[in-house]
Amino acid sequence: MPASLNSTGTLSSRTRTQVSGRFIRETPGSQSLERGLKLLRAFRVGNPLLTNAELAERAGLARPTVSRLARSLVDAGFLSYDVGQRAYRLGAVMLSLAQVYQSDAGPLNEALPLMEAMAFAERVNVGMAVGDLTEMVYLASARWSRRGLARHLAPGSRVPMDCTALGHAWLAGTDTAHRQELMERFSQKLGNAWPAARLSIRLGLEKIDADGWCMAMWQPGMMALATPVQGPDRSTYALNLSFPFATQDDEKLIDGHAERLMSLRSRIAQAWGVI
Repeated sequence: MPASLNSTGTLSSRTRTQVSGRFIRETPGSQSLERGLKLLRAFRVGNPLLTNAELAERAGLARPTVSRLARSLVDAGFLSYDVGQRAYRLGAVMLSLAQVYQSDAGPLNEALPLMEAMAFAERVNVGMAVGDLTEMVYLASARWSRRGLARHLAPGSRVPMDCTALGHAWLAGTDTAHRQELMERFSQKLGNAWPAARLSIRLGLEKIDADGWCMAMWQPGMMALATPVQGPDRSTYALNLSFPFATQDDEKLIDGHAERLMSLRSRIAQAWGVI
């Protein structure tokens, strides 16, 4: 039997990983580990301390389960317990992990000067993000303000995937099977709001398929355009450009910024050596 086939005669998970560019394994994962990671994901900027009850609510887990998992995370140093506040905070090891991630951000470092140049020249905001479950996580942004250009590396800042141009662009760049998994997650998460979100996603994907970019007004008064970019490691990034926008009728403004976005994508892909 060829090495690329498993015992059932189908392509092995390792081969499918190489073909799709997305990690695939048939071996079942650890549910306990997945629950513990849910607790770590519950922390957000502005909420550095979370009680047992808050962790249970955010992670969707029973309080006794949270207590057991939190005990292990504290013992391992991933969480620390504030006795006075009776709440948990992230442990210092998380900062070390973030530093390791940033030290390996070669593609991002190559893209940043190009993003900053675009933001400065066109007086717009430029950002790059990746998907994390049902949200987008900013890796970096170059934002223009009236006082001048300020470079904001905003690792960890999150926006929804289902209703943003960034999210739609990233969905367009990922493979069909993964996209379907996310659509099922959206359906469970959004409930009655899912039909409208599904339509928005479909229109965004169709726009990208036709023109290479999509648009959305997630924040009032700001129009965002986004496009997917494949990284040198075959992972998907989403690149966006946002600017003040007062009227839906100003198509020339949108078209002009769309050309700039696609030009920036081409320059980043060239810098990454990706066709």
